[in-house]
This record gives sequence, structure tokens and C-alpha cells, in this order.
Amino acid sequence: MSSKQFDVVVIGGGPGGYIAAIRAAQLDLNTACIDEWKNDKGGPAPGGTCTNVGCIPSKALLQSSEHYEHAAHHFADHGIGLKDLSIDVKKMLARKDAVVKQNNEGILYLFKKNKVSFFHGRGSFVKAAEGGWEVAVNGESLLARHVVVATGSNARALPGVPFDEDKVLSNDGALRIGGVPKTLGLIGAGVIGLEMGSVWRRLGAEVTVLEGLPTFLGAVDEQIAKEAHKAFVRQGLKIELAVKVGEVKVGKAGVSVAYTDAKGEARTLAVDKLVVSIGRVPNTTGLNAEAVGLKLDERGAIVVDAECRTSLPGVWAVGDVVRGPMLAHKAEEEGVAVAERIAGQHGHVNFNTIPWVIYTSPEIAWVGETEQQLKARGAAYKAGTFPFMANGRARALGDTTGMVKFLADAATDEILGVHIVGPMASELIAEAVVAMEFKASSEDIARICHAHPSLSEATKEAALAVDKRTLNF
Repeated sequence: MSSKQFDVVVIGGGPGGYIAAIRAAQLDLNTACIDEWKNDKGGPAPGGTCTNVGCIPSKALLQSSEHYEHAAHHFADHGIGLKDLSIDVKKMLARKDAVVKQNNEGILYLFKKNKVSFFHGRGSFVKAAEGGWEVAVNGESLLARHVVVATGSNARALPGVPFDEDKVLSNDGALRIGGVPKTLGLIGAGVIGLEMGSVWRRLGAEVTVLEGLPTFLGAVDEQIAKEAHKAFVRQGLKIELAVKVGEVKVGKAGVSVAYTDAKGEARTLAVDKLVVSIGRVPNTTGLNAEAVGLKLDERGAIVVDAECRTSLPGVWAVGDVVRGPMLAHKAEEEGVAVAERIAGQHGHVNFNTIPWVIYTSPEIAWVGETEQQLKARGAAYKAGTFPFMANGRARALGDTTGMVKFLADAATDEILGVHIVGPMASELIAEAVVAMEFKASSEDIARICHAHPSLSEATKEAALAVDKRTLNF
């Protein structure tokens, strides 16, 4: 059997993989990308978890459900009256699927545009070959000087409680619920849990979130997390912290979860559907890593160095399947950096300026260190906050929940972290990322002219607050 030869073969077509393939092709490397995701007709659906059952479809449903909530509860404030408001869940899901398809097709177009050879199927290592590696896909043999593994991650299930995607749901099943459940339970108050809980709560479900940790959103700045918690509870999300989940029983009528609450009292939660969002695990299934001696760590992640090199020469790995935050944009940056390193350039990823976003309402976004992290390392810092209730554009939008918070070095004024909870936080955080990449001070942001009226003025005012000289609060 003859083999097709490539400079680079990328295994996985998610954000890390398809971006790595495109960048490698741009650098005149003969590149192939392998991806096995299928659409409902069995055709290729590149984009990985992010495009198919993660970032993209969840944002589509969040947008639809937010429109519904505005129509049900806020349009009247604008003098807009509606009668007989209803939700067609089937149509909502169809729109979500259409958005996903557009992204799938967009990636296939980009492969064609950039002359990336695409193979639809599961890629796996076969053996070391002269000058590289042999990779199999659909009975074909590909020879590559370099292999980039970008196989992503899978949802972590509760021990002894597998996902049936009917009553016990992963992120995949949570995106496909055919009708609004009367009651919905979520185990895990992380990004996926809060976003999916928000979607179905807005549409009328009674949502209860069970979180094992004693603090809400422990990775988020504590002041911001407290503000977000108040907003979610006010909206109707029931959030219980410091719980210990016991037996989970799945029956015809729904799911019952036995747990111990924060006071140590035994409780039972009975729901129609249960979403389990307790983290994700690296996906190396079918990769045949053991056959070639590719080293994995105790979590099952591929071991890499600071430049994403694995234990094997010419084999790289990026994204959720390696260390670091499981974020699509982190995977993309690593994919670009690896392609550039293969081409002899000096690719770079700054983990300290990777933004995080939770797309709830209010949105939560941050970059850099939290106040609790600064305290833990004994850093001397200054803090400044500005509430959206004092921002003219937020008042006009009718969404004044939350604040912008700056943390800066007490001696140099260099920005150490920016944290936002409020409207359009996902967009506002970009200014902070740029500022931190250029080692800006809070004074730099305070001196920049921001358009009026705009939400971004809250960023300027928070920077001014570091020096205790806000102008509008």
C-alpha cells in the first residue's frame, strides 16, 4: 500500500487542530488534517467539541433564550407589548444546528482555500517511519515529518453514572433537550453548568445547581464571583455549595440525586433531567499512543514541554489534550505557535494573558491574576472598581448589573489583572488583554479617550479608580 507524504499531519480538527493545519499550510508546509466528527447525515463536521457540542451551539441557545427572557420580562419597560408569547424549542434547536453547520462548512472552505488535505475519519499512530511517522486513517497510510495531536477532551461522567443523553446529560445532551423540562438539575457550577442552566431557566425550567466546592466560581476573583452569585440567585437559579453527591438513580420519571448539604443534612433532589458538568478529560482514545511510546500523564493528558513538544521527536500536541486551561482560544494560539515552530520560526503563547469568559447574563470575563491570588503570593497591589449602574450606556441598555475591577502593582502601576461581571464583558475584556500584553499601567488606560456613551467607559473609570479618582462615581 502506497503512502501519502506530508510535512505535517494534524490529528483533530477542533480549534487547535484546524488552526494549526491552516497556519502550517500558510507557511508552505504540505499539510493534512484528520477529523472524525460527523453531521447528522454522516458527512464531515470539523470544528471539534467547540463547534459541534460546545462553544458555538451553546452561544446560539444562550442568544435565543436571552431574546425570550427579554420578550417575557423586559420588553414592557421599553413600551413594547406582546401577547401570547411562546417558545418553539424545535425551531430554536434547528437554528442552533444551522449555526453549527455554517461553522463546519466554513472550516472545510478554509481547508480548500489554504490547500490543506482533509481526511474524514479517526487518525491513529502506526509506527515510526523513516524521517517521521506513519499515521493511519480509514485504511489509508499517511507519512508525516511532523504530527500535531489536537484530539481535544471528553465530558467527565460521575462514577457509576454513565451519560445516556436522555436523562443524564453531558454538554452534548444538554444542547439537545427537545422541550423545556419542568425541573433540571446540574452537578457542577462551572462554565458549562451555569451556561446550560441559564438557557433552560430562562425558558421556564426550575433549575438547581449542586456544587461540591464551598465557594462559588473559585477560579474567579472573589468580589466578582459574589456579585455574579447574587445576580444568578435573583434570576431564579438555585445554587447549593459544599454538597457531597451520593447515589444517583435514573428512572422512567426522571433522576433522583441523594446528597449531603453544607450543613451535613441528607437531602434528595428529584429532577426530570440531570446535567453533569464536573470537568473534562483529555481524549486519547484510539490514538494508539502506547504503540509508539507517546507519554501520557496521570490524568491521561499528553505530556508536553513549554513549546508543546511531546516525548517523541517530531510529534507535538496542543489544546485540551495537554496541560493548561481547556479553552478554544488557548488551543488556537498553541496551534499557531506549533506550526510556526515547525517552520523554524519562534511561536509564542503567553498563558498569563489568556482571557476567560462565562457567557451567562451577566457575563463574566477576566484576565490575569485575581485579588486572592495576589494576596496569596504577598504582592503589593492597588485595586479599583467601577459599577455599571453608574455607566450611561448600561442604563440605556437596561442592564446595570456588575462592575469592572482593575488590579495593579502598587509600585509600578502595571496591570496585574482585570475582572468584569456585567453586560458584554466578553468583548470588553479584549482591551485588558491588549493592555497587559503591552505591559500597560492602569494610568495608561485611564488616559485613553473612550467613546461616550459606551460600556467601555466603565473600563476607563475602573482604571481611574485605582488612583481613587473616578469621574462618574
